[in-house]
Amino acid sequence: MFIRLAEQHRQFVRDLVMNLQALAIVLENKGYLASCYTCGGQMNSASFMVSLGENHLIRFLVSDYGITWTEMRDDRELMKLEGAEAISQLQDLGNLVKYQIMPSEACAPVGNFA
Repeated sequence: MFIRLAEQHRQFVRDLVMNLQALAIVLENKGYLASCYTCGGQMNSASFMVSLGENHLIRFLVSDYGITWTEMRDDRELMKLEGAEAISQLQDLGNLVKYQIMPSEACAPVGNFA
């Protein structure tokens, strides 16, 4: 059972890395500064970053060891999430693309917090 779960987790991470790469490309095409770097050809980790405007940065890290979302403004951490909460924040970021919000309009934090 544990071997099966480990393989499912590895596949999940690979799928997430591929989606992050695609999101970075789409965001770049929409005018955002975005990048997604992976290590090696196994797609078992990635570092995704996007600038949402002046001094507003999102960093998303994924690997076999964990998943984190960090949102920063003016070099100060606004929000840091891990696991499922971090992944759910990608939906809000995806909505920027889906609803074609331009980078200059994306000045509010992406996260749902006060």
